[in-house]
Amino acid sequence: MAATTTDQTVDFGQAEAVLQELGEVAPGDLIPLLQRIQNAYGYLPREVLMEVGQRTGIPVSRMYGVATFYEQFHLEPRGRHTVRVCRGTACHVRGAPDVLAAVEQALGIGEGESTEDLRYTLETVACLGTCFLAPVMMVDNDYHGKLNLSRIPKILDKYE
Repeated sequence: MAATTTDQTVDFGQAEAVLQELGEVAPGDLIPLLQRIQNAYGYLPREVLMEVGQRTGIPVSRMYGVATFYEQFHLEPRGRHTVRVCRGTACHVRGAPDVLAAVEQALGIGEGESTEDLRYTLETVACLGTCFLAPVMMVDNDYHGKLNLSRIPKILDKYE
């Protein structure tokens, strides 16, 4: 069974696999359920949440309440690679605003957006905990520090 969103078809087979893996789902299992659905799809598709709500008896409104409360959940498709630019004090003092502007220019998107091809999603974070590398950004789980503007396109190209 599949449903069509504005840009893509959602395959319910992945949600079915998650539900079978979890077995009987109790309301207290909501966060692990949402985490597994997001791991399967990369985000929480509306159509999948509606189907899961019908199958589990968990109100969709409750799922949306949890999904919008916790930053770990995403209701829109995201890029395969997440670029996080630190905006902490050490990074800010050492040029993070320029780094962010260079990343935005290189990707053609703004903070909180994803590229049309869903290759990248750009986020800013309060601190990456690597002040000694300031200014720093992460791409997926890779730290890139002591950045200068000329290195940014080269770093991003590695994730094509």
